[in-house]
Amino acid sequence: MNNVFEGLQPEKVWQYFGEICNVPRPSKKEKLISDYIIGVARRLNLEHETDEVGNILIRKPATAGYEHFPTAVLQSHIDMVCEKNSDTYHDFENDPIIPRRDGEWIKATGTTLGADDGIGIATQLAILEAANIEHGPLEMLFTIDEETGLTGAKGLKPGFLKGKVLLNLDSEDEGELFIGCAGGQDTKLFMNYSRVAVNFDFTGFQIRVSGLQGGHSGDDINKGRGNAVKILNRLLWSSSHHFEIRLSEIDGGNLRNAIAREAYANIIVPNRFSNDFIQYVKKFNATLKQEYRISEPGLLISYQQTELPSFLIDLSTQDRLLNALYACPHGVIAMSADIPNFVETSTNLASVKMNEKVIEIGTSQRSSSEHGKEDVVNMVESVFRLAGAKIVHNDGYPGWTPNPKSPILETTREAYVKLFGNEPKVLAIHAGLECGLIGEQYPGIDMISYGPTIKGAHSPDERLEIATVQKFWDLTLEVLKNIPH
Repeated sequence: MNNVFEGLQPEKVWQYFGEICNVPRPSKKEKLISDYIIGVARRLNLEHETDEVGNILIRKPATAGYEHFPTAVLQSHIDMVCEKNSDTYHDFENDPIIPRRDGEWIKATGTTLGADDGIGIATQLAILEAANIEHGPLEMLFTIDEETGLTGAKGLKPGFLKGKVLLNLDSEDEGELFIGCAGGQDTKLFMNYSRVAVNFDFTGFQIRVSGLQGGHSGDDINKGRGNAVKILNRLLWSSSHHFEIRLSEIDGGNLRNAIAREAYANIIVPNRFSNDFIQYVKKFNATLKQEYRISEPGLLISYQQTELPSFLIDLSTQDRLLNALYACPHGVIAMSADIPNFVETSTNLASVKMNEKVIEIGTSQRSSSEHGKEDVVNMVESVFRLAGAKIVHNDGYPGWTPNPKSPILETTREAYVKLFGNEPKVLAIHAGLECGLIGEQYPGIDMISYGPTIKGAHSPDERLEIATVQKFWDLTLEVLKNIPH
C-alpha cells in the first residue's frame, strides 16, 4: 500500500484507492482503468461483462443466508476530472496521481485527486473481495465518461441490470442522503475571426487571473466564487473603452462542469496609454480583491509586459466577443420555491478557447425544472445570437425526481441513525447525477446517492476527508444487510 494510506481504515478501501491513483483515467480515455477493474474481477473469479459503450458490470453471489434478498446495484463512474495548477506539469493520460496526507485530509499534488469517484470504485472493489461481510446478490456497475458527457449512463440498455435497488456512490457530503438531482445541458458557442496585422506603436502585455478556488459548477455555484473568464473579460471590456486595447489571444477555464479558476489574455496597448494602463490594472486588482475578500482571498490579477504578438483578432470580433462574454449570465439564476436554500437553476460560463480561425466558448446549464433549464439555455443562446455566434446544444440529461417515500431511503436513514446516533440530512443536489439517466432506462428502480466528504471537487484543491471514508464503508455494509424486499 502507498505509504500515504498506511494505517488508514478500512484498509482494503484505501489499498484499492491507492492503486486507482496509479491508473490514468481521463474522461473518454478509460481503457487502463477498465482493464484494471476487469483484472480484479478475473482475479476474484467473478462473473463480469462489458456493454457496447464500455460500462462494466461485475456480479457477486449472495453470502450464505442472504440468497433470498433482492439484487442490489452499487454504481460509480470510472473517469475523473483532469485539472491541474498552471505551474504543475502532469500528463493525465500517462502519469499517476500523487496523493499526500494533509492532517485529516487526502489531497493530490498540484492536480485533482480523483476521489470523485475513485473512492466509490475502491469501495465497490473492496466489497467484491471481502469474504466476511453479509449481503444479498450484488451487481457492481462501473460507468464511463460521467464527467464530460454521461456517455456511460446514456448508453445503458434495458436488461443489462437485474437489480431493482441502486446505491449511487458519487455524492460528496457525509451525513447527507440524496434522492434527487438537477438535469443539465451544455451550450457551445463558436465565433469565427480574422487575423490582422499588429501596429508597432503599441506595447504588448499579458494579463492573467489566478488564485481562484474554482470548484464544481453544480455544488459550488452558489458559494460566490469568482469566475476567471468573467473577471478577465471585465478588465478587458473596460480597458477596450479607456485605453483602446487590442486583443490577440484569450484563454480561460477548461471543463464544462468546473468553475473557471485561471484565465489569461495577450493584448496590446497604445504606447501613449501604457503607463496609465499599468496603474489601471493595479487598481482593478485591488478593487476585485476587496470584492472577493471573503470567497476568494487568493485572487490575483497580474500583468507582464511582453513582445508584440504576431497577429490581432479583428476589431469587430473583439467587440462582439467582449460584449457577449460580459452579458453572458453566470451563476445562480433561480432558487427553489419548494426546498429551502436549494439552487433550482444555474449556468456556468466554463471556458473560452481559440484556434487559428475560431473562438469557442463553453457553457453548461442546470435546473431541477425542465422549464427552468430551457429558459436558461435560451438566455445564453440569445446573448450569443446577438454576437453572431454559431450555437450548438448537446442533448442534455434529465433530472432525478425525489421520492420521499423511497424504501431504500428509509433503509439507509435507519442504518445511519443506528450506526451514528443522529439523523442524516435528506436532500436533492444541484449537481447532475447518473441516477436521472439510469431511472429513465430502468423505470421504477429505487435509488439513493451518498458518499464520504469530498471538498473542492473538479479542482486541484480536491480533498477527501479521511474519517468519513470509514463511515461511508460502515453505512454501505449496514444497508446491504437490510436491502428492502
